[in-house]
Amino acid sequence: MSTTSILDRAADNIRILATSMVEKAKSGHPGGAMGGADFVNVLFSEFLTYDPSDPQWINRDRFFLDPGHMSPMLYSVLALTGKYSLEDLKQFRQWGSVTPGHPEVDVERGVENTSGPLGQGHTMAIGAAIAERFLAARFGNWMSHKIYAFISDGGVQEEISQGAGRIAGTLGLSNLIMFYDSNDIQLSTVVSEVSVEDTAKKYEAWGWNVISIVGNDAAQIREALTKAQTETERPTLIIGKTIMGKGAVTADGSSYENKCATHGMPLSEAGASYDKTIANLGGNPENPFVIFPEVEELYAKRKEALVKIAAEKKAQQAVWEKENPELAKKLASFFSKEAPKVDFAAIAQKADQATRAASSTVLAAFASQVENMIVASADLSNSDKTDGFLKKTKAFTKGDFSGAFFQAGVCELTMAAIANGMALHGGVIPAVGTFFVFSDYMKPAVRMAALMQLPVKYVWTHDAFRVGEDGPTHQPVEQEAQIRLMEQLKNHHGKNSMLVLRPADADETTVAWKLALENTCTPTGLILSRQNIKNLVAENGYTSALQAAKGAYIVYKPATKADIILVANGSEVATLIEAVPFLKEKGIEAQVVSAPSEGLFFNQDESYRNEVIPASTPVFGLTAGLPSTLQRLAGANGKVFGLDHFGYSAPYKVLDKEFGFTAENVVNQVTAQLGK
Repeated sequence: MSTTSILDRAADNIRILATSMVEKAKSGHPGGAMGGADFVNVLFSEFLTYDPSDPQWINRDRFFLDPGHMSPMLYSVLALTGKYSLEDLKQFRQWGSVTPGHPEVDVERGVENTSGPLGQGHTMAIGAAIAERFLAARFGNWMSHKIYAFISDGGVQEEISQGAGRIAGTLGLSNLIMFYDSNDIQLSTVVSEVSVEDTAKKYEAWGWNVISIVGNDAAQIREALTKAQTETERPTLIIGKTIMGKGAVTADGSSYENKCATHGMPLSEAGASYDKTIANLGGNPENPFVIFPEVEELYAKRKEALVKIAAEKKAQQAVWEKENPELAKKLASFFSKEAPKVDFAAIAQKADQATRAASSTVLAAFASQVENMIVASADLSNSDKTDGFLKKTKAFTKGDFSGAFFQAGVCELTMAAIANGMALHGGVIPAVGTFFVFSDYMKPAVRMAALMQLPVKYVWTHDAFRVGEDGPTHQPVEQEAQIRLMEQLKNHHGKNSMLVLRPADADETTVAWKLALENTCTPTGLILSRQNIKNLVAENGYTSALQAAKGAYIVYKPATKADIILVANGSEVATLIEAVPFLKEKGIEAQVVSAPSEGLFFNQDESYRNEVIPASTPVFGLTAGLPSTLQRLAGANGKVFGLDHFGYSAPYKVLDKEFGFTAENVVNQVTAQLGK
């Protein structure tokens, strides 16, 4: 066990490196990093278990950072472990560097999550903790490990922390240990001006084990972490009262600690003296990017210990694998990142049903065929029809994770961030459900999933104004246009950042789930109907719907050249097909296209796109959302009929008529467009 003097020296080394990174970049947040250095130092030098030579080791502990602006602290402690070079630290916030302003998931270098939007980082940790319990329940306690999280005052204030704290306490996630860096300073004010709550009592009320310490005291940190290791019933919150900008001084040597200014700008711009501060911390301002010899030795010894710990754990796993070959094969498949094999063609769908019901049928099949899927719902399982899965398993409860359903309660954003944490942990496939209109609550976490390239599945039901009597608060109009933008936005690998699918009938829903399950690189959103929809084709519907893999395809082709291309997705495709014979009576030949995913469609080659939607033929689009939803498919010269207003409370068939979503109005719109 290291002496506290060595630990203090190492923490100061982290402070020097973190402060210098910000100073060199002329941008960043030094104060919090300086205050939190003691905790991460003790954690990484004495408690966090991982394999230095195998960053992807499935049985490693995970550390989730919530306040991404404290990235200099994380990069600095990871530099002490050898994951980053001093040159990497010098390139902080620069083009092409591996040290961006806010951490971006990079498991090879020890960064377990992308963080920045406060509150989401520690909520992801809860998802990882649930995934760990799910896996341990299936494969044994030999693979138990800890999930650590680091949260700040801002993260505690973000509303998402309410749902996160409630869920972790309710489920008794004793494998979760979170440090609350309570320095009482925010970016533009002090905490007491915005919050007077008793945070300890709040977490205790949620069922957490709460330990309060001096957060810059290495001995107290060590003692708290040691106690947390023995907790078997509750998640642990260590509240550490820390000093913002610890060690910062002015030019005359007086303290410049606990200042708001150090939160978000280099020390030299905040009013402190950078040179005097580095000297005060025991460094050389002329050469600050240095790892002290005694600190290097501290982390070298920890590395030696970790190699032995990891070897022992892997040997234990090898014995288990030999004794349980079938389970071992299953475990490997869970972490393979390959899509599970499902016989989608064998899934029997009832004709002319709501796509949410069709989704329920698929989820019921998944319950037995996709053994590492975790499905969640925001208190809507019997309405978003994720209960198709639930009926084949059971919900998680405290001490029992043998089931595979997560009852999240009413907290869409929290649920979505927890799903991100599950996906980051690995070994599980998370799917979460709610009404489509409430995707508005989820979008910050959906965006993070897209940025991190996580294969989370979103089940969004009640897809349009046809929610009906519930009225405009529950009727999505602009939501599809918003989420479709994620199909246009590219991720850092140049791929569509998200797959969005709005199937047109039950068979397309089966195919949509097939595409979702096979999409292991990005999140997928399924937008599903509340009301029944007539099947597009009477026979071989699944085979026909497989064409949806190209994003858009022809569902009705006239015998002669088409005068108009009718394009829609979801419920509106059936309305277009209904209009075809009436158009024919007027001498208009129409080709009908179902376009469940414009993102996939625009990934196809030009020849296919021109076959489905010929550039020389007029296009009419029908959407229950904003007209802009389909404008990219209709083209500059095409016409889209949609909604430019909120919905109203009435039966959906009445709304269809009042809003013009009828075959009759399609005929009127097309004849007017063609001038006939």
